[in-house]
Amino acid sequence: MRIWKRLACLALSGLLCLGLLAGCAGEADGVSLSVCVGPAPVTLDPIYAEEIGDQTILAHLYENLMRVTVDVSGNPTVTGGMAKTVDQEESYDGTVTCTFRLRSAKWSDGVNVKAGDFVYAWRRLADPASRSPYAALLSVVAGYDEARATGDMTQLQVTAKNDNTLVVVLSGRYDWFLTEVCTSPATSPLRQDVLQKLKDAAEEQSQRPGGESLRWWSDPTALVCNGPYLAESYTEGASLSAVVNERYYSTQAGPQTLVFHFADTAEEARSLYDHKTVDAVWPLTEERMAELAADENWTSIPEMGTYAVLFNCGREMLADQLVRQAVHLAIDREALTAAAGVSALTAGGLVPPGVPEGEEDFRTVGGDLLEGGGATYEERCLQARAFLSEAGYDSGASLGEMTYLYEDTGSNGAVAQLICQMWQEALGMRVTPVGVTNRELWAALRTGEYDLAGADLTAVGNDAECFLMNWTSDSTNNVVQYANSAYDTLMAIIAGAANSAARMGCLHDAEDLLISDYVMAPLYTRGTAWELRETLTGACRDARGWFSFANVVTRVA
Repeated sequence: MRIWKRLACLALSGLLCLGLLAGCAGEADGVSLSVCVGPAPVTLDPIYAEEIGDQTILAHLYENLMRVTVDVSGNPTVTGGMAKTVDQEESYDGTVTCTFRLRSAKWSDGVNVKAGDFVYAWRRLADPASRSPYAALLSVVAGYDEARATGDMTQLQVTAKNDNTLVVVLSGRYDWFLTEVCTSPATSPLRQDVLQKLKDAAEEQSQRPGGESLRWWSDPTALVCNGPYLAESYTEGASLSAVVNERYYSTQAGPQTLVFHFADTAEEARSLYDHKTVDAVWPLTEERMAELAADENWTSIPEMGTYAVLFNCGREMLADQLVRQAVHLAIDREALTAAAGVSALTAGGLVPPGVPEGEEDFRTVGGDLLEGGGATYEERCLQARAFLSEAGYDSGASLGEMTYLYEDTGSNGAVAQLICQMWQEALGMRVTPVGVTNRELWAALRTGEYDLAGADLTAVGNDAECFLMNWTSDSTNNVVQYANSAYDTLMAIIAGAANSAARMGCLHDAEDLLISDYVMAPLYTRGTAWELRETLTGACRDARGWFSFANVVTRVA
């Protein structure tokens, strides 16, 4: 074995520090700050929270092994959170053992934070019975596949050597483990005894005559936390007020009170901001985004996802690569991007802009993999018809009736109607757009009960590998049923690569191979923005979406 890293502080290039707050609704520097970053919580269970607002609240209530903060220059950085230090040792078999030594820290009820709290939380996350959308975060941990297959979570190689030492064995050398997995709200520690107590109380309340159905987190003020804040009061559907956790191990320079106001729409959120009820607002309305975009010096913040058409390779009519290539070429991505709204940008590949490659951007380095060799859309349609003929079909009508599933929100419906019209006009395909809920969409994708589908493809971390690892032949997230041994080999090499330049080269090769096999057609990425007052600084937005306001202070004039 050889020790190759000792980390007490990491730079996190996947985060964006915005530092543009001001206090109209409240003052920072020890008083209060009011913000709006979405609707009322859907869940405050860390392993299920998918909404930006929910994740933002959790990021203030719980602290992970590593934490996101800003340095003296206002730049984002990752430092030790509950972990005081971490050693990484690589074995000859390619596994990497991470040993976290925890700092002396307490939960809000005075109980010591222990390594076992992480073991419990991570096993709960990985357990297939939990059905967490973030279970794949732990797919890099040795024993994950065996634990998922058997239901025996002790096979997941996450153990407590003692109360102050957590040991995690990784199946390869994953450079993004510390900055992405160990900072995610989904992998935050939880106390098993507290969770069970809250579950029992919620169940008792639900069984009372006329009692409403509750979850263990339904009363945020009852949560026992280890982060910088505690929920002090909660008005369902309206607001949550959090105050500084007096048992937090570090002194808080930021607001002593942090109030989250809720809004169901961007218009409602904007109203809160305009009326100075809140100091920070996200998301912005399309109208405000258009106003900002009118300034040629303004750029939106890339969202960590790509909207793409997925081809079900398990369907007979789409098993032929020539057919998929024809369908792919008959898509006018520029027109679809325009239909998606002012914040949409035509995709250049699966990996969106904003994903780092050292000091550069992975998408910028990789270039546009989808430009079609400079051909016009009309020329691409001619090529598409030729490929369809080569595959043995007189026209797209010969493929039979197909459906295109999409989540019926925002501009997705307009995009779905337009893309089905394109296929009809260019190839004669008969594709019916079907709008469903997000849950219904992903249920169909995971069971293979679909032909074509439009979906937001996101990743568990801000690294190109996180976008590409889902498409190996043995991945449970491979909803297009893609199988290519060359791709699998590339991803295996990437997982064990010790040389950063070689790793990045392989990641570009893997993305190119995935795109050239036409199992998906990336359409566009989105940009976002949040509006803040101008007299405060110290706020951060994680590239994955959630915000941190714990270090907001008044900007020095």
